[in-house]
Amino acid sequence: MKVLLSTYGSRGDVEPLVGLAVRLRELGAEVRVCAPPDEDFAERLAGVGVSVVGVGRSARALTTAAPPPSPANLPQHAAELIAGQWEVMPAAAEGCDVLVATGAMPAIAGARSVAEKLGIGCVSAIFQQLTLPSPRRPPLAYPGRPFPPEVTGNRALWELDARSIDALFGAALNTSRASHGLPPVDHVRDYAFGERPWLATDPVLDPWVETPDLDVVQTGAWVLPDERPLPAQLTAFLDAGSPPVFVGFGSMAVRAGEGAARVAIEAVRSRGRRVLVGRGWADLGLVDDRDDCFAVGEANHQRLFERVAAVVHHGGAGTTTTAARAGAPQVVVPQLADQPYWAARVAGLGIGVAHDGPVPTVASLSAALATALTPETEARAKAVAGTVRTDGATQAAKLLLDAVG
Repeated sequence: MKVLLSTYGSRGDVEPLVGLAVRLRELGAEVRVCAPPDEDFAERLAGVGVSVVGVGRSARALTTAAPPPSPANLPQHAAELIAGQWEVMPAAAEGCDVLVATGAMPAIAGARSVAEKLGIGCVSAIFQQLTLPSPRRPPLAYPGRPFPPEVTGNRALWELDARSIDALFGAALNTSRASHGLPPVDHVRDYAFGERPWLATDPVLDPWVETPDLDVVQTGAWVLPDERPLPAQLTAFLDAGSPPVFVGFGSMAVRAGEGAARVAIEAVRSRGRRVLVGRGWADLGLVDDRDDCFAVGEANHQRLFERVAAVVHHGGAGTTTTAARAGAPQVVVPQLADQPYWAARVAGLGIGVAHDGPVPTVASLSAALATALTPETEARAKAVAGTVRTDGATQAAKLLLDAVG
């Protein structure tokens, strides 16, 4: 059995494929991965023995580019992404029995088109439920395309969501399909998800409620136990004092505002805690040479979060899940997309605090930490950690091979 896994996005979109790839190989499958050509992604996949084919531009370069992706240039970026997939995926998928498509909506739709052209099976998987149509809640509005205030019904809003997606990505997708001899699709969203999408999130952190509108398979989050040791200097810092507060915004660091590192360091120090700064894609750093603060780049978050007092982050699905599994209290400073949802889930579960707004001040972050660092929040975080599933990637691998078989 040969499987191709495909994604385009940040570390939170690539890391789940690491877990799924390893579990598939344990069951005897041969696995390849198509992902952005970022060096750290390639190193991570190579570290578990999985071959990777670079697709499109560097995700980090795209995120930090000037001008950054915006509502005005989303169709252009979608066209570039889909074209990039056609350049490499047909060769990467040669001999494969099935393709698993994840990542941004255009990436999923483009990958499914390649699978359709090659005549192989395809499963779509996402790492948050907010883009899955459900009459129980409204959809997220795309930047620059707000919903009319007079439209309040969930079903009507989901219809508008489908139209927005078609307007943003329909031309790019269908132009590409036509050039490869494929018929146009009427609705990009419905085509991208297919008849039975997979939701690769934890049922405790992200409970899916069944709906007659869509048959969703919730597998659990795709997490691989990470045995990589922490860097020696980081371990020395952790050993030198009380557990620090980790502050990192990953790929969203550039959006957290100028001076984000200074604000975070001052806020954490105001609570009498040591500080660990995750550099992220904005390369956040230290503001002075005091020994209560340390900056770290790429590191094993699973091990690291077990040794911190709290995690301050942007609210990506991967970081939220990793912190929850580690039992670390969280302060979520959401920037966009699904991140306010994860912030609300953290607050609702009592395992941390949802910061009000994307740009923290020293006062606002200090106040959030005051709650996150209480014994009550710590105890709740540790209790919830024991309920988070650890077999999501295994379940997904078995489902995939059973379906193809």
